[in-house]
Amino acid sequence: MDTRTGLPVVGMVGGGQLARMTHQAAIALGQSLRVLAQSPDDGAALVAADVQIGEHTDLEALREFAKLCDVVTFDHEHVPSAHIRALAAEGFTVHPGADALQFAQDKLLMRTRLTELGFPAPRWRTVEGLDDLVGFGDEVGWPVIAKATRGGYDGRGVFPLSDADEAAALVATGTPLIVEERVRLVRELAALVARSPFGQVAAYPVVETVQRDGICVEVLAPAPDLAEDLAVAAQELAIGVAKQLGVVGLLAVELFQTEAGLLVNELAMRPHNSGHWTIEGARTSQFEQHLRAVLDYPLGETALAAPAVVMANLLGGEPGGMSIDERLHHLFAEDPGIKVHLYGKQVRPGRKIGHVTALGTDMTSVRARAVRAAKWLHEGQW
Repeated sequence: MDTRTGLPVVGMVGGGQLARMTHQAAIALGQSLRVLAQSPDDGAALVAADVQIGEHTDLEALREFAKLCDVVTFDHEHVPSAHIRALAAEGFTVHPGADALQFAQDKLLMRTRLTELGFPAPRWRTVEGLDDLVGFGDEVGWPVIAKATRGGYDGRGVFPLSDADEAAALVATGTPLIVEERVRLVRELAALVARSPFGQVAAYPVVETVQRDGICVEVLAPAPDLAEDLAVAAQELAIGVAKQLGVVGLLAVELFQTEAGLLVNELAMRPHNSGHWTIEGARTSQFEQHLRAVLDYPLGETALAAPAVVMANLLGGEPGGMSIDERLHHLFAEDPGIKVHLYGKQVRPGRKIGHVTALGTDMTSVRARAVRAAKWLHEGQW
């Protein structure tokens, strides 16, 4: 408890953009998020008042961090499960707990458990050797999608394989893998829900996520032309996963929409890129909702703030040219309604350095505005 305010202290392990935006939401609740960052230059460390520098793999650093927190949560999934269990055993409150978070850390555990529970998924197999991978490809048809069981994100750790030769080269690297069929997609969706220790759940409108080179580039809220029964099914699926896995906090369920229905692709148990639109586009942002959930506060309304909301990720461009500050001047003069979020990161080509959000009544025009704004900030040209 912060003796100055009488309010609980939430600590977030990880100092990236998710912690930075969670800190911004904490301010409105009278709090200053406590952050365990790897560097003083991390995005959240640049803005939060209460920052400890340390490694998320260092149990002693985690223990010292947790001593000044009422609850500990995460902006990534990379804290070792053994460390999380050790903190819980010592009496610290950690959400989500290791029993839930393991399914966002390890794709083999996730696929195994969700299959046991009956949630829909692509056909898949554990890869213990080349024969497993090649046999699966021959069975379901090439190409197939191999995935590293741990550590992949933004397209990393995902390996499309066209034939047995490519499979052999990947197996030779020694990377622990699962393999999945390549699904014929209608599109990709995401269902974001929150769950509190009390068991309250809240679901956001289902969104469409647009991917390019394995990276989410746009999020459309609500998913255009999504049948109401399918939207409800996606929300119920995500709520079911949250309950069955014992998630506390936010859960993002990335989904494949196919002609036959929905399939679970990935899970994330934290604020998620597919929910950044909620800062301006929903009555309660995902970041405030995550804080409410881990503190066991009643959850907030999730309704849209406008009929159409689009978030476009901002990627770093080539060096040189107009400064980002000057580009902001021009963008705001051109479209005063655009909202920009920069993450305090050094710009590198292809690096996710921020996002923009546009709201309106017509999805086509709102999407065009968001894409145009992101292109301008990325390239310095309309």
